[in-house]
Amino acid sequence: MTSILREKIVGPTAWKGIELSKDDSWVYYLTPKMIMALEEALRFVQQKGLKAPNFKKKDFPISNLSAEVSYFVNELENGKGFLVIRGLPIEKYTDEEVSIIYYGLGLHMGIPVTQNEKGELLGHVTNIGNTSNKNVRVYQTNTHLPFHTDLSDVVGLLSLRKAKSGGLSSLVSAVTVYNEILEKYPEYLGLLYRPIYFDHLGEKMPALSPIFSYYNRKLSCRYMRGYIESGHEKRGLELSKVEIEALDVIDSILHDENIRMDMMLEPGDIQFANNYTVLHSRTFFEDYEEPERKRHLLRLWLAMPNGRELASNFSRRRGIPLRT
Repeated sequence: MTSILREKIVGPTAWKGIELSKDDSWVYYLTPKMIMALEEALRFVQQKGLKAPNFKKKDFPISNLSAEVSYFVNELENGKGFLVIRGLPIEKYTDEEVSIIYYGLGLHMGIPVTQNEKGELLGHVTNIGNTSNKNVRVYQTNTHLPFHTDLSDVVGLLSLRKAKSGGLSSLVSAVTVYNEILEKYPEYLGLLYRPIYFDHLGEKMPALSPIFSYYNRKLSCRYMRGYIESGHEKRGLELSKVEIEALDVIDSILHDENIRMDMMLEPGDIQFANNYTVLHSRTFFEDYEEPERKRHLLRLWLAMPNGRELASNFSRRRGIPLRT
């Protein structure tokens, strides 16, 4: 049974950007040994004539990196909830080879889940459309992407190419947001535990879910204001004044420069984040004109082997259902 947590959470999950920006404890630097192992697995896939995402874990053998993979998986669930893997010599590889390395690593961390109704397992984050087209999702444009959580245990991004300017990746600890609400706005806590309508992609009608859930000694968060607003619009319901106030409080904390963590994902950087403990965003960016130079990231949504237990009213999301 879920309950309302009325004590601040302390530990690695309750981080603030202003503190983490002073060190690189959240960065994992690839060693020559690990790069060699990834390249050997890449060649194994290529010898079989396979491409991402059309191969399985056994086709990308990196058993000698089990300790490193276990560290990543544990850090995402029990540590800070995010990490950046840095040092992949991306200039050595084609985009296809990078996608094999990235997808292969993801297969050893968890199970890729679908990112759209077409069943896409390896997403391409590029600026392909205009904002007036409702079929174009926000991540496919160059506009500001509001803070949100995705429909999987973990989200991963690998940078192939960065923008001409802008396009910073921003992260916020959902635990820190909760601690701030508990300290400064406790009157909204009960409301944020109450199920509210979310407009989930791939589902015909918005479904109920609380924004915060405390279950089995772990705090989880689900949030994207735009989907909450469209969820209520589809249900023919108006958000109450106090609900709007509560969402405004969350947004004000998310944009606090002392709390959020801004970073530029350089080509070859891989960022993983736990969707229950970390919210992510992206700033506006200006792209290059040449198609081959445009900002391009690869995305994974993973179901994790050590994924937390969730309360019955805070159902686990494993990707977007296929269109039937």
